[in-house]
Amino acid sequence: MTLGETFFNGEVLVAVLPLLLRGLGMTLLLGVTCIVLGTAGGLLLCLLRLYAPLPIRLITVGYIDIFRALPALVVLTMIYYALPFVGIRLPAFIAATLGLSLVLSAFTAEVCRAGIEAVPRGQFEAAAALGLHFLLALRKVVLPQALKVAVPPTTSNWVSIIKDTSLASVVTIPELLKQATDSQALMGNPTPLVVAALIYLVFLWPMVRLIGYLESRARVAKER
Repeated sequence: MTLGETFFNGEVLVAVLPLLLRGLGMTLLLGVTCIVLGTAGGLLLCLLRLYAPLPIRLITVGYIDIFRALPALVVLTMIYYALPFVGIRLPAFIAATLGLSLVLSAFTAEVCRAGIEAVPRGQFEAAAALGLHFLLALRKVVLPQALKVAVPPTTSNWVSIIKDTSLASVVTIPELLKQATDSQALMGNPTPLVVAALIYLVFLWPMVRLIGYLESRARVAKER
């Protein structure tokens, strides 16, 4: 067989394309769900770490450190395969969403914390001088500035979590990579994996370029 017939076989592509598109839909659904939950959870964790009473701050720091240190694959495996031993059984999609969201929230919390701490402390004092209470000052004055700093690394975390959806195959989620590997085994041809790689590239490359653009904007704004 030629190189083209081996790695980009038209007949194989036509046969497996519906499966790959179905896997892409699951990947996007899982990725978007995890981004929404993980980002919201990360912002909440950040605020708890910075402004909650000391015991809650310590618990939050422990949570963030643990889930930043654990590989996402380990988290998914523990949630799906270990929790049933204590009587907790979760559907595969919920287990994958929970695991990836927990990991993303830990990284998002640190990014948001760095963004808030980059805002001069005088911003709070100026807001208080204008009669704004703490929560209103945080929402109206500090967070808008902090989120500008946090956007590039947060977007980078989003790209990473979409790539990590490929790990959901370990809990039997039929996402893009699992459909590709199953199709490769069925067809005895690597074309499905090559096509899956191209699909990932098409969807993630614009986000990677967006990160570069946002970082450039942030750098220019800082130099001003």
